Amino acid sequence: MDKIWIKDLEIFAYHGVLAEEKRNGQKFYVTVSMDVDLHAAGMTDDLDKTVNYAEVCELIRRTMQEESYDLIEAAAENVADAILLAYPQIKMVHVIVSKPGAPIPMDFDTVCVDITRGRHIAYLGIGSNLGDKEAYLDYAVDQLNKDEYIQVTKVSSYIITEPYGDVEQDDFLNGCLEIETIYSPQDLLAVINDIEQGAGRKRLIHWGPRTLDIDILLYDQEMIMEDTLKVPHVEMAKRAFVLEPLAEIAPYAYHPGYHKTIIELLEILQNKKD
Repeated sequence: MDKIWIKDLEIFAYHGVLAEEKRNGQKFYVTVSMDVDLHAAGMTDDLDKTVNYAEVCELIRRTMQEESYDLIEAAAENVADAILLAYPQIKMVHVIVSKPGAPIPMDFDTVCVDITRGRHIAYLGIGSNLGDKEAYLDYAVDQLNKDEYIQVTKVSSYIITEPYGDVEQDDFLNGCLEIETIYSPQDLLAVINDIEQGAGRKRLIHWGPRTLDIDILLYDQEMIMEDTLKVPHVEMAKRAFVLEPLAEIAPYAYHPGYHKTIIELLEILQNKKD
């Protein structure tokens, strides 16, 4: 991927844990590398085909000066977020915030924080079998789109499916979504849980009825095995109500655990039933 670099942008700001740092301020230096496709700009010599680095510099200055942070980690995080939110064509941003005047009683050059943030493709499964099922699924899509860190890029058809498990309950309405997000998987999970709660979701019975269920199925090619989050979703390859709508919007999405595409997993599952 092509890159635009801004190196050692000098900004006077008021960040630090100590009271005198917030009172007196000091110089910070910000270096940014932005991953962006520059081919069209190079071929046309057109500023509209690239990222205006003068505007980015001003955005960095505002972000660094409009708020006082205790930590340069927070300053770097907010600079990265500001750039990604302002420029959808930037796929990834690398931010270094340097603090040469850090209160360290030794000889040193500078203290730096170095972070990389970017856009991620995730696939979500959505389902409901209580109340107005379609309205609950539409609510999930709407709430995700309202979050500035998320863009819903594809929505599958909704399909009626029999409930999974041994609990007697109404049929489900299920679908899948493709999203682009700046959130980490853990932060995305927190947002999803809030949306479920907003729809009145109560986790009373395992595989029981619910107003709204949202699962992270895939997140880039990451494999996560934590107590609260497992990606890819551990049951997705066994569930036609997941694979069918997912194959509609992303047939060639790749499952990093099974090393197969979604359409391949669906075919395997269908052959088992025949």
